[in-house]
Amino acid sequence: MNRKPTAPTGKTEEEADYVNSAVHTVEKTATTPDQKFGSFTRSSSPVAGCWVILIVIMALRIYFTSVISENNGMLSAENQELRTHIQQLETQKKNLTDMLEDMETERNELNVSRAQWSIDQYCPIVGAVRQCKSCQAGWIQDESSCYVIIDERPPNQKTWAGAQAVCKEKNSELPVINNATEKQYIHTISWYRPGINGYWIGLRVVDGKWTWVDGSNLTDISWIQPATPTEGHCAISVQNQGLKSVSCSEMNAWICEKKALSLTPP
Repeated sequence: MNRKPTAPTGKTEEEADYVNSAVHTVEKTATTPDQKFGSFTRSSSPVAGCWVILIVIMALRIYFTSVISENNGMLSAENQELRTHIQQLETQKKNLTDMLEDMETERNELNVSRAQWSIDQYCPIVGAVRQCKSCQAGWIQDESSCYVIIDERPPNQKTWAGAQAVCKEKNSELPVINNATEKQYIHTISWYRPGINGYWIGLRVVDGKWTWVDGSNLTDISWIQPATPTEGHCAISVQNQGLKSVSCSEMNAWICEKKALSLTPP
């Protein structure tokens, strides 16, 4: 028995149309994970950039704050060290000022003392009156010079250099003989004493020449015996014998000379 196919009912066709429509809608609206991530990345990129810039700015701020703080600390330490150094200099300045004032006071006192000493030496009180002389006490005058005879015996005698040093301490020097008259006077005061072979005078050999302590040369070599200049030799004055050349290292007495004080107003 043959049967005809049954035609689909309307309800079945509607159900089929609904299912197909739903599937088609789902296919249109569904997205893949990659599409979702790409969309998130595109939307979050500006925000991430802002965060990076903000982090860099904060890092730079922290860094520069640290550097500035360190530099400020170093400057503060240097300033403190400088202030300490300035204080030390101020203290040294004050000490030097005080020292200079003390030295000035001592110098003034010394000048007054020397002046008084000079007055007492050159103008001693005789009776109740001061009497001034051209040479200080203990010195003898001849022409425009004052002389003192240091007739020390051994072991208190000096070498030529030692005798000159003592004369300088007395504001004088070993004698410079300028003429025959003074030469004779020096011989006269070169007194003979036991233990004294002669008296140093201001004549010695310098660079092969007989030279006085004032830098001038001996013009008449006949004054000294032997006359030939010998390095390391100096002259002594011997009474009744004249000038003799001996080693400067010998020990002898000596004579000092200085200018006489002028008592006549210019």
